[in-house]
Amino acid sequence: MQDVTEKDFELIERASETIKKNYDSIKYNHTVAVAVRCKNGKIYTGVNVHSLHGACAEVIAIGSAITHGERDFECIVAVRGESGKEILPPCGNCRQILLDYMPDCEVIINTKNQLKKIGVRELVPFAYSVAD
Repeated sequence: MQDVTEKDFELIERASETIKKNYDSIKYNHTVAVAVRCKNGKIYTGVNVHSLHGACAEVIAIGSAITHGERDFECIVAVRGESGKEILPPCGNCRQILLDYMPDCEVIINTKNQLKKIGVRELVPFAYSVAD
């Protein structure tokens, strides 16, 4: 695990800004936002799309980045809530997607004591990946 840098706090802020603009307090369709930073410094964001077959915010943000030609990812963070203050770890499905699309990326997580960065591969030990 690594310490979170100033650049990482900027990434968290971008995710928080995204959920503040899009939080749905009526139907709760959009409650999580993600920001992903590519190795070239560009940041892409997304919100979850809740429905019977919805998509997590990670999938939306990664899809947006890929749509714009990005393939090299550096760091990703998910936030939840109207203010975007709660840092979320990726769910199991998202961990597999991160492993498949960005196996060398880092993820910002809350260890209960402090924010840290952890490698995607550490989140899914002994996993099968199409990236390998």
